[in-house]
Amino acid sequence: MANGQASGQWYPPEWPDRIRALAAGTLTPVTPKRAATVMLLKDTGTEATGSRSGPAVHMLRRRTSMAFAGGAYAYPGGGVDPRDDDRAVGWAGPTRAWWADRLGVDEAGAQAIVCAAVRETYEEAGVLLAGATGDSVVGDTTGGDWEADRAALVDRELSFAEFLDRRGLVLRSDLLGAWARWITPEFESRRYDTWFFVAVLPEGQRTRNASTEADRTVWITPADATAGYDKGELLMMPPTVATLRGLAGCATAAEALASAPGRDMTPVLARARLSGDEVVLSWPGHDEFTKRVASAAPATPSDPTGGAPA
Repeated sequence: MANGQASGQWYPPEWPDRIRALAAGTLTPVTPKRAATVMLLKDTGTEATGSRSGPAVHMLRRRTSMAFAGGAYAYPGGGVDPRDDDRAVGWAGPTRAWWADRLGVDEAGAQAIVCAAVRETYEEAGVLLAGATGDSVVGDTTGGDWEADRAALVDRELSFAEFLDRRGLVLRSDLLGAWARWITPEFESRRYDTWFFVAVLPEGQRTRNASTEADRTVWITPADATAGYDKGELLMMPPTVATLRGLAGCATAAEALASAPGRDMTPVLARARLSGDEVVLSWPGHDEFTKRVASAAPATPSDPTGGAPA
């Protein structure tokens, strides 16, 4: 429930107790891990027939058995691999210095975050934003040899730099656009500092559900996705809904990518406070997600580990 209206906002029942524990000083915030997630887009309809309805975004539904955000719709994404910080990576597009300024980190961190965005898209959707040259993209990533490399990346047996070198590929950072940055609330046990990117599905490639954490994938327009959320039919976390609403004004996938450099990358971090017998949770700049929940008796919850970013 958001502002008294039914919706599909993901809200774990243990949050009020965790917020109370944080306020009482009995819960120490976990340091967020760096992560990246990608809104992969493709155009729908055709200009010739006048049926274009804007771009569709590739989304996956997390398995209901997952401890973190089970059943919620999200984008391909995951944590940064520390090995991508300082290894030489074949690179095309804006420089690492440009990305560092855009993402608000140092150059090594920028490389690792961009690598994570490209690697996770390949691992979870089978789409690879890389090519043999700085102006080309691989056309087909199916086949046993590609799958073997993808599995090795998932198992961290192969670093992304090693994968690119083995394949003679360069990462196409110009095919990504930084869209937003959200940090998991301080009272959560699984915290991520997540950079959201947009990218256009390369010609000749197609998505598939390659994620072990998802039970289905869909191509859906941002308008349809947010309508499902508003009706309480699709479960999502605030960052997912906010980024979908931002995409809704883009007529094409290319337009969304072109607009990315103008997006505000100020980190969004939820704020929680106690108001009488209620817990009030809000996300600065995103009033629709404000939650007022009757709080239970104070408790000191345990901090399980694991999970994945939103």
